[in-house]
Amino acid sequence: MDPAETPAAHEPVAPPVEAPPAAAPVEPPAVAQPVATGLPATGSTATAEAPHVTDVALDPLIVGGLALALVVGVGGGLLWSRRRPALPDAEPATPPPAVLSPEEPTQVDEPAPAPVAAAPAGPSILERMRTGLARTSAGFGRRLASAFGREAIDDALFEDLEEALLTADVGVKTTTALLDGLRDDARTLGIEAPAELQASLRTRMLALFDGQDRALGASDEGPTVILVVGVNGSGKTTTIGKLAARCGRAGDKVLLGAGDTFRAGAIDQLRIWSERASADFVAHQEGADPAAVLFDALEAAVARGSDVVLCDTAGRLQSKKPLMAELEKVHRVVGRAVPGAPHEVLLVLDATMGQNALSQARTFGEVTGVTGVVLTKLDGTAKGGIVLAVAAELGLPVKFIGVGEQIDDLRPFDPDAFVQALLEPASAGA
Repeated sequence: MDPAETPAAHEPVAPPVEAPPAAAPVEPPAVAQPVATGLPATGSTATAEAPHVTDVALDPLIVGGLALALVVGVGGGLLWSRRRPALPDAEPATPPPAVLSPEEPTQVDEPAPAPVAAAPAGPSILERMRTGLARTSAGFGRRLASAFGREAIDDALFEDLEEALLTADVGVKTTTALLDGLRDDARTLGIEAPAELQASLRTRMLALFDGQDRALGASDEGPTVILVVGVNGSGKTTTIGKLAARCGRAGDKVLLGAGDTFRAGAIDQLRIWSERASADFVAHQEGADPAAVLFDALEAAVARGSDVVLCDTAGRLQSKKPLMAELEKVHRVVGRAVPGAPHEVLLVLDATMGQNALSQARTFGEVTGVTGVVLTKLDGTAKGGIVLAVAAELGLPVKFIGVGEQIDDLRPFDPDAFVQALLEPASAGA
């Protein structure tokens, strides 16, 4: 039994002796592959540290990434530092340097003389008159040249002058008065040379316009109301549009009343003119009562603070009494809407109508109390002498003349320019 107990007693000692194999795990240093990478395996300490050093230093991805980040960061910093100094130089260049220089204001002011474009409006008064009267003055001028080119003042000279005046539609009454005046001048002033008689004719023609007020009527309180009348086809609606543009350029607030409710398209035509002239517009439906339309237009003008109201009316023949009676009603209603209105009644006459225009003027004058005449289409007729007849036989001032289709072709009538263009057409081309 003792021998059996003895081995049992020594069994606990055997495990300590075999403990070294348990420590065998220390042998991994010999198995460490880092030695294969070239690191020395001289001892257990070196081999134990080698794995940590090689894991950090030999990772090419980490080293490459850090190096690339460093290069990019440094390079970007240098690039930014180089660009920053350029900013101060670029900033002054943003506003034009000339803005700060004292020379720029003078350069900016130089285009201001562009209003020179308005310069043609100055000399164009006579030029446009000559252009408008070209057809009249062409024949009239030749006849005058023939008459005044004679060697003596005789009956033949006055016959030539009479033919020239009648052909230009000056009218029998006015022609007779002019020729009688020339005979008196030749006798009393001792004029012997025909050429000197032409100056006398000029003076006599200008005298027909003496004492006439060619300014538009105006209201002291409230809007100025201008009633425009005339027969169909005379250019009445177009004249209103051109006159509205003229008043607008003068700084007036303008309103157009579409009182012509009978003619198809008249309302739309006037609406288009109101848009061109930047004027207010009041209208009813086609066929509405003209007096009611204009009454509403005047109430609107008062409410809106308008300065000028241009009232269109239906064109009508002077021989149609019922229509003329309706026009008289319009005149009364306008006076009730605005006390003292209308302040001006403009009769639009077609210059191509010749002596028939005088008949129209007389009839319209009796119904509405015409205060002034607008002669249209003067550029399309050889009968410009009607201007002299209107002034002499009706005593009505010609306030405007139409010498073209453009919005600026409605011109204030200038007697001096008219007579000069009529008598001296040849000088226009000189």
